[in-house]
Amino acid sequence: MAQVAGRFGRVEPRRRARAFVLGLLAGLPRANCWTIAEQAGDASPGGMQHLLSRACWDADGVRDDLRDYVTGQLGDPAAVLVVDETGDVKKGRCTAGVARQYTGTAGRVENAQVAVYLTYAAPGGHTLIDRELYLPRCWAGDPGRRRVAGIPAQVKFATKPALARRMIARALDAGTPARWATGDEVYGADPGLRAELEKRQLGYVLAVARSHRFLTAAGVLRADALAARLPPRAWQRLSAGAGAHGHRYYDWAWTATQATGPGWHWLLVRRNRHTRELAYYRCYAPHHVPLAVLVHVAGIRWSTEENFQAGKGLAGLDEHQVRTWTSWHRWVTLAMLALAFLTIAALTEHAQLLTA
Repeated sequence: MAQVAGRFGRVEPRRRARAFVLGLLAGLPRANCWTIAEQAGDASPGGMQHLLSRACWDADGVRDDLRDYVTGQLGDPAAVLVVDETGDVKKGRCTAGVARQYTGTAGRVENAQVAVYLTYAAPGGHTLIDRELYLPRCWAGDPGRRRVAGIPAQVKFATKPALARRMIARALDAGTPARWATGDEVYGADPGLRAELEKRQLGYVLAVARSHRFLTAAGVLRADALAARLPPRAWQRLSAGAGAHGHRYYDWAWTATQATGPGWHWLLVRRNRHTRELAYYRCYAPHHVPLAVLVHVAGIRWSTEENFQAGKGLAGLDEHQVRTWTSWHRWVTLAMLALAFLTIAALTEHAQLLTA
């Protein structure tokens, strides 16, 4: 909490924020302003509600300090920035950003609130370092709903890849050490995101659909058509990283593609050993790298799912019962801070046990 103390204008909200984070870490059956206030010894939730809505403190500043805290502990030049979204099913239509939209949490279209997150994944560990609440078009153009939810006038509609670009730029501009970025098909399909990463010479391994088109010496080909041309000898069995039940082995193949800019470009294909199902990735690196490196980066993408699971299960990331734009950002930022503390505390304890 000393790391973020300067983001609070007065000692009272700073102390309240500390009590709030302790409440998130307390393993309460349900984390909300009532239960966290009770955990802190308050007679009512008013103080916690004030912290999230009206108290004077800088949630974006805390986010920046959180990023510096994480990179100070885990920072590595070979780190990967992972972008992904998660949604929370909601009732009603007044909570900021809530609309009928697809959410992977439910696996279907639901009345939900969706946010895009940035994970910092380094050899030493991984955790969330940034967040952007997705504002659907139906919200962006509705002054009445915006006013009730307290959405600032400068907030306009932005696609999920645009939100990802914003977070990656924020991290890199702050000097966050990283060599790669990765994400699912939503981000792989966006030429603006790919162009921005190439401009910054940040390598990427981005999932794409089978219909995604690549420029090759034989012309423009779909990913699945290009994969069908790969000879049997092109496939190699490699691990995408360790999972709960050991290493995750798949068959992998790659082929160089053409591009208008500098650097190296490839189609990477993953084949399930049992179902033979294929997955496709568009890849770029400013310098040539071996296949195993691209496979490693592709496997790192699952770290963000682990962060969502830990954040929701251990730090109350999805238990925000708040309606306004400001309150959502404040709750989620403090939950990310709690998750970062747990991540680094666990890694520190593990390192101490290894050296004991």
